[in-house]
Amino acid sequence: MIVRLFKLLIALLLLPTAVLTFAETVQILLAVLGHLQTAASFITGVVVYAGIHYGYYDFSRPYVFAHEMTHALAAVLCGCRIKDVSIGQDSGYVKMDRCNAFVVLAPYFVPAYTVAAALVYAITNLFVDLTPYRQLFLFVIGFCMAFHIVQTFKTLFEADQPDLKLAGGKVFSVVTITLANLLVLAVVLKVLFPEAVSLLAAGKNVLAGSVNVWRIIVNYIVEKAVNAA
Repeated sequence: MIVRLFKLLIALLLLPTAVLTFAETVQILLAVLGHLQTAASFITGVVVYAGIHYGYYDFSRPYVFAHEMTHALAAVLCGCRIKDVSIGQDSGYVKMDRCNAFVVLAPYFVPAYTVAAALVYAITNLFVDLTPYRQLFLFVIGFCMAFHIVQTFKTLFEADQPDLKLAGGKVFSVVTITLANLLVLAVVLKVLFPEAVSLLAAGKNVLAGSVNVWRIIVNYIVEKAVNAA
């Protein structure tokens, strides 16, 4: 109970930061869209995935595979022992000897296929010049990021996820997942479009905004306490 209350407090403390990070990420997206010619392939990948997902095939099995494999990889990285893994059409599970919040929430903010595609591109580029295929790469990354975001939203809000409770409660989990996904998206966009994105400026804005929000809240609480006394 104490741990859950502590995580709830952390989530509440991070809530203004998550809201401000969302606003900065929107600004980053708008900056990328301002370079439409450069970002056209990335945007096309996003649109194509959305069209296929909502019109023809929802990619549920590929998502379950990525979800459970991310659980398993996160568990291994944290020194947990994997006992069993099951992957079905619409659901799956990973049994392990122990877990933590990172292991439980990792699939919700780690875009597994995006990471895999980026690694394949980066490693292959060490041996073969892939510059002529950059637009294809941007399309694939856009497709994979749309896959991750849509599937994560669907998983979180279309079903009651026991992962959220296990990680420390719904408030803590949703705030953590939202903030982590915004950071991941911002980093991906920075890597893909370095000339259009300034993470340093965005980070400074979020930090300054978070400090100002909490200064206002603390001043308000102190003022009320003084008046009450």
